[in-house]
Amino acid sequence: MALPFLPGNSFTDPTKTKYHRPQTLGWRNGYSLPTQPIIGIGGDPVPVNKLTQEELDELANIKPSLTYGQKVQAPPEDFVPAHVAFDKKVLLFHGYFKQTVHESSNEYFRVRPVKIYYYLEDDSIAVVEPVVENSGIPQGKLIKRQRLPKNDLGDYWHWKDLNLGINVTFYGKVFFICDCDAWTREYMASEGIDLNPPESIAKDPYNESRQQPLHSYTTPSTFDKLKQFIELDRKVLRFYCVWDDRDSMFGEMRPCILHYYLVDDTVEIREVHTPNDGRDPFPVLVCRQKLAKDRTDVESSFPSVVLELSDHEIKEWFRPRDFMVGRTLHIMGRRFLLYDCDQYTKDFYRTNFGVTEFPAVDVKGAPRELLEKVTPPYNGFGSLEDSLQSCLSLVPQPPKKDFIKMLENDHKVLRYAASMESVRPEDKNRRFIISYRLADDMLTIYEPPVRNAGIIGGKFLERTRAKKPGSSVDNPNFYNPADFKIDSIIQIFKHRFRITDADEYVLKHLESHAGHYPIETINSIRQRHGRPPTTTEELLNSVPQGDTDPNALNRNGDGVKTEYQRRF
Repeated sequence: MALPFLPGNSFTDPTKTKYHRPQTLGWRNGYSLPTQPIIGIGGDPVPVNKLTQEELDELANIKPSLTYGQKVQAPPEDFVPAHVAFDKKVLLFHGYFKQTVHESSNEYFRVRPVKIYYYLEDDSIAVVEPVVENSGIPQGKLIKRQRLPKNDLGDYWHWKDLNLGINVTFYGKVFFICDCDAWTREYMASEGIDLNPPESIAKDPYNESRQQPLHSYTTPSTFDKLKQFIELDRKVLRFYCVWDDRDSMFGEMRPCILHYYLVDDTVEIREVHTPNDGRDPFPVLVCRQKLAKDRTDVESSFPSVVLELSDHEIKEWFRPRDFMVGRTLHIMGRRFLLYDCDQYTKDFYRTNFGVTEFPAVDVKGAPRELLEKVTPPYNGFGSLEDSLQSCLSLVPQPPKKDFIKMLENDHKVLRYAASMESVRPEDKNRRFIISYRLADDMLTIYEPPVRNAGIIGGKFLERTRAKKPGSSVDNPNFYNPADFKIDSIIQIFKHRFRITDADEYVLKHLESHAGHYPIETINSIRQRHGRPPTTTEELLNSVPQGDTDPNALNRNGDGVKTEYQRRF
């Protein structure tokens, strides 16, 4: 029994010397850590709050609500309809169905792959067949989106009824489901449905047979096409040939060039055109292609309208051994004679075929004689120049004039006085003025009127070129100023005229061109004007020569140049 806590009843333990607070904060591994005090003030042990086993059992049997209070109820979730929860969520299954083919010896059934879409929002199903190009079968959507009946009892297909490796029947057509996509597989697993192992779509026997290579009944060649391309690329044999078309109407030998491409054994024929040959300038006669030796040896059932000939139809093509100088080849119904080749072609045949002789064939033949153009005789209509132009060209052209001469001698007229030489007495006293135009070498005859002569004067001869008597029609010789000397007789259209005089301008013109006219003509006119005779050398030294105007003189006494000379 303890003593009451009264004064005088308490005793002090003399062994207690430390009354400070116990250390509860310390360091361990560089970290400050609090520790639970074990010894209290004065060294007394600290009482520990420990529960007994009975207390622990009592606390375990009491409801947690006594400790934590009443449980708070969670708010109910909002209602979400199925068409919202499963919106845009579609199950995709891959499958196929077999279609029976009637009355066909190549196939009995056809495998057609499909995709089955199951829409979770309304449990509808759509069946779509992928479109294959050039299949010839109406493809696309086979069954539109709808709920499909499962049986006659009113049940509909549900996603729980679908699985891999099973047959489903939609409107009497049996579809076999082979596989599905990853999302469908994940969704079915989340709903507790184990899918069967996926299977592959059955192969179509007809498509498999079409993909098999065609059987070749000939022994395959040991020649490598890749080697041919690498070694023979850009190497071409050139032959010079002629297309012999003389059997047809207006046919001839037409020169051509034949190219043989060693890289793919193709042949090209180009026609060589000459100037004015009358043909289109397009050179290609036969475009580059493989040429068959015999194109007629082809089955009649071959559709040549839409297909090209291949190695299966043609037994033999043209090869380099078929092209030799001097041979005649029949290409597409035409005959081609190879008469020569270039140096590279000769080296190729010398190396690969051992051919050393390449004799060129002469295909030109004897040159044709050119027909000499014969001018028909003059018929008397029109002038000689106009008639000659109608013979030179199909469309008559006007005669060409010497425009330089016309510009240099423009308005230069030589005038002579003449009398008519006639046996009739009334014509002896007739006087005429002959005007010679230097621009075009034409002359005009004018008769001055005389009173009481009984003859009407005026223009006697229109401007024309007068031909000398005795000259031929084909090569006429016309009168020129050298023929008009004093007392000379000229005959113009069967009328004889005697030159009696010439004006001063004629003398000046002849003297300024002394090198072009005979000195006898010049001296006859000088004597008529009362001047002594002279020589050509004296005139060349004393009178300025050239195309000058004798009527005009400059300060130095030289002739003034004409308008044409001043311009040019």
